[in-house]
Amino acid sequence: MNHTSGEEAVGAVFSGGRDKGKAKREDEYKGPSMQRGCYPLIIDPIFLKKRLTKVLMDGGSSLNILYDDTLDAMRIPRSELHPVSSPFHGTISAMQANPLEKINLPVMFSDQANFRLEVLTFKMVDFLGSYHAILGRPCYAKFMAIPNYTYLKLKMSGPNDVLIVGSTFSHAYTCDREHYELATTIINSVELP
Repeated sequence: MNHTSGEEAVGAVFSGGRDKGKAKREDEYKGPSMQRGCYPLIIDPIFLKKRLTKVLMDGGSSLNILYDDTLDAMRIPRSELHPVSSPFHGTISAMQANPLEKINLPVMFSDQANFRLEVLTFKMVDFLGSYHAILGRPCYAKFMAIPNYTYLKLKMSGPNDVLIVGSTFSHAYTCDREHYELATTIINSVELP
């Protein structure tokens, strides 16, 4: 995707960014276990003029989550955060998570000639994550977005036409492996009784 002027890629802070400029066709990817529908839907929306390159679209989550590290990388002042009183469950297996605070941020999906911008509420968490953010059902509803996990695409209406955003299979595979490695490290670091 092309980036508009004034936008910064936060992915460089976390992962070195995606492989831009490679002319490899999507169907030429021959990564391990190339099975359509088995990879996470990873997108790269723009948050406050900064493109986040590893955002998970999670249709099973009732929350939009932003990690503390992402907030710091985006240089958002803590004065923008608002208190949260209720914990949530299911993010960390069998544990209750307490969000730090919440924040409202404009999120934009775009391509060269079409875009869609909405303000979403995010719960801030201070535990490790392999993604920059997780967008759940509130995002799907606000954007009226339809996921296609077979082709790793997300469709929504835009001002000019249907807007289609998505990821490459190689990027989704890489993000999936990073998530697996982080989860394995966390599980292995917990002492068993």
